[in-house]
Amino acid sequence: MGDTKLYKIGELATLSEVSPRTIDYYTKLGLIHPAKRSNTNYRLYGIETLQRIKRIEWLKRQKLTLEEIKEHLAQLGKVTADEGMTERLSALQLHMRQLEQEAKEIAPIIESLKPNQARSLLKSLSPQTAACIEALLFLLGKGPLV
Repeated sequence: MGDTKLYKIGELATLSEVSPRTIDYYTKLGLIHPAKRSNTNYRLYGIETLQRIKRIEWLKRQKLTLEEIKEHLAQLGKVTADEGMTERLSALQLHMRQLEQEAKEIAPIIESLKPNQARSLLKSLSPQTAACIEALLFLLGKGPLV
């Protein structure tokens, strides 16, 4: 492996800000894999595993289950030439899902506004934010804000 840095579970846990127990669990589930074993049989992980754990933690914050995350990571593993674009598309899809959920949560509040309050709210938002809210409300079938 040359000069590639390998990490024991404790080091990886510190760098990834998860517990060693979480790393063991992710390994058991097949979400991550050790790069190799040391002479003393310690599992050693590469920098790719650190990045993968950070992705897993981000996906968990997006409310995906570990099973969904496993499927997501498996799909990414199948991608070769278009890997960068696929990852960006996947991240955008997750972000859209999160925005849709947030729009569902704020839609009742926005709908309760009087027209002049809605106009005032739209004026206080950036044009991009206002356009996003309008588009999400439209997609949710709620109609225009004002």
